[in-house]
Amino acid sequence: MPELVRLVGGDLPDLLALERAGQPHPWSERQLADALEDEAARVRGVRDGETLLGQAIVYRLPFEAELQAITVSPRARRRGLARLLLESVVETARGWGSERLLLEVRAGNAPALALYRAAGFTEDGRRRGYYPGVAGAPREDAVLMSLALAPPAEMA
Repeated sequence: MPELVRLVGGDLPDLLALERAGQPHPWSERQLADALEDEAARVRGVRDGETLLGQAIVYRLPFEAELQAITVSPRARRRGLARLLLESVVETARGWGSERLLLEVRAGNAPALALYRAAGFTEDGRRRGYYPGVAGAPREDAVLMSLALAPPAEMA
């Protein structure tokens, strides 16, 4: 049964392997190590026994939180693990008292867009040609999205 855990420095090898297997443009070992060490970050994982199946990295900002990465192992996709990780990130951001949870996603990443929309995220804008193309494809837009976490009266 998959279990949500907080990842720490000793999880770096598993995190790096997952990132390389699950992303066309993976984070570097240094970026992942920095996220694990940063007081303003939480790195959440989903493990099945010793196997890391997914991860999410969220950063605390002054008034908001930002989901910077979410990856599920290609062999573990379509099992609800990304939704589980996203729910954990939302819970973390609410616990910090963040007003909104921000993220950006490739415009062509239909499964991720569907996940975020189903969770209540709305599109705030686009960064044209932000992401490098995959496998020789042209550059891709970044879709900027957010989820309000505090009631409107508290956001004033």
